[in-house]
Amino acid sequence: MKKIIYLTAFIGLTFLGCDPIEDINNDIEEEVIVGVDEFTLTSDDYTDLVDQPDDAEPDYYETFEAFRDLDDAKATLPAFLSDRYPFWGNGSSVTVNFNLYDGNPEDVSAFANAEVYTLGAEDYPTANSNAFLMGEDIETTLDDVLAEQFVMPSEGQVVRLSYNQFTEAPEVGLASVYEAAFPANFNDFELIEILDDGLEGGDDNLGWRNQSAFAEGSGFAGGANATEELLISPEIDLTNNGGLFLQITQEIDFLGDPDLISVEISTDYTTGSDPMTATWTVFDYDKTIYPDMTTSEDFDFSQFDGETIHVALRYSSTDTDSSRWRVESFAIRTTGFEGETENVSVYYRYSEGSWNETEGVYYLTNDDYDSMGEESGQPGRFNNFSDSVAPGDYLPQFLSIEYPFAQEEDEIFVIYRFFRGGSVGTVTRGNLYTFVNGSWVEQTSSLQFGLENGIWVPDNTIRYTLAGSDYDLVATTLLNEEGFEAAAGNLNNFGNFNRTGSGTSWNDEMMLRAMNIVLDNLNPNAEEGQKYVVTANTFGASSTEDFSVIKVEGEWEYQTED
Repeated sequence: MKKIIYLTAFIGLTFLGCDPIEDINNDIEEEVIVGVDEFTLTSDDYTDLVDQPDDAEPDYYETFEAFRDLDDAKATLPAFLSDRYPFWGNGSSVTVNFNLYDGNPEDVSAFANAEVYTLGAEDYPTANSNAFLMGEDIETTLDDVLAEQFVMPSEGQVVRLSYNQFTEAPEVGLASVYEAAFPANFNDFELIEILDDGLEGGDDNLGWRNQSAFAEGSGFAGGANATEELLISPEIDLTNNGGLFLQITQEIDFLGDPDLISVEISTDYTTGSDPMTATWTVFDYDKTIYPDMTTSEDFDFSQFDGETIHVALRYSSTDTDSSRWRVESFAIRTTGFEGETENVSVYYRYSEGSWNETEGVYYLTNDDYDSMGEESGQPGRFNNFSDSVAPGDYLPQFLSIEYPFAQEEDEIFVIYRFFRGGSVGTVTRGNLYTFVNGSWVEQTSSLQFGLENGIWVPDNTIRYTLAGSDYDLVATTLLNEEGFEAAAGNLNNFGNFNRTGSGTSWNDEMMLRAMNIVLDNLNPNAEEGQKYVVTANTFGASSTEDFSVIKVEGEWEYQTED
């Protein structure tokens, strides 16, 4: 990115006086470096945002390489800029490009953090289908779901509805009345620690953790460790269902004592209560046949027909026995319709008393990730992105295929799963993509800072250089206005502002009138407090001159030093 620094060079210095070095230093101190720069924060920059000892645990910025929000960036960056530009003076300007935790720009956080409701078997029009049959009225059903599930919505609330629809006519078979998939539903479950891992300072990576493509239970950290945690489902209402089966997709490695891990069911547990006071029934099955990620048979689950239950995945280990249990999904199923389905997500925003589907937002499905490649190091491998599988490397091409007839300046928010690793696991993020010059371009969050009185402050200043049409506009507007005739005529003839003080000259007051004409045409809806530095061609002491103005009560005024 182009960097412009204005600094008077000292050439051919003549050493006079008793202390020439002191004289030079005094001269240099009088010089002002006014710089203009733009840069994007790197991994090293995020590490350097906060000073801490080399052996300290990575801080928030180093871990996520992002700011929490724009306010966080505004508060944190000034000190960093002071270290980066120690010799720059007042009037300098720097634009910093960076990441936000939820994605860019800040508007995306409403979609990344939207409350998610996944339609259950009872929500679909056809019983025991767990998906919309072809031709069913999806829109009306979703309206009913919103009315039933969000009784007291707040203005501006955003919700993502997730549902399945058959891609072809289904057949009679087994259909899910409840299903959970990880990592997507991990945060819907309660994570209850029963036995502290006992490690100094604790270890968030022991017990259950949210991994890139599954929930993983492990007690291994440099060796086996004793720990116990429950991963408990939300309440599952089976009162209207019978003939039930349980199916689980899992991988069990390094199995020692099979009883250390178990699927357990309770009919008297209440969400948020002490699970040790509830009755849990161990669901018994052969755990020795899952060396790879495998979908089990449909186990008889009829003992819980008509019940309201919670399912707990209990992981425990000892100091000598630490298996690894990976669960990709589990489902409770009964006789119904089955066939090929696709999962769809739509966003709704509550505004002025009604829910309205939000256009221009797309949530990536598993099929979408798979379409970008399923090999190691590709999004479809674990159906998410990560630091090593960057969304920016794949989404522009994906969008060009998905929207082959995109028009210039079309925009779409793309929301996706992102694996951070460690105790963070998988989170939801997004970005705004704009179609520019035939390609989809991802948005980068940015802030401009200006140096005022030695302090870097957020600055909305726009730098603009007048174009030929701007000079024409000023000239034609003022040719017949009293007091401007000669100056406007000269501008019309020569295409610059005469600043010599002659009869055709433009004084500062006249130049401000010209700036108002140009900026009202360029940005008629500029907000109060918007700043501009306008560069104009001039005739006189220099070939160009900068004019700093600000919008005050609907008019453009010169900026003044505080």
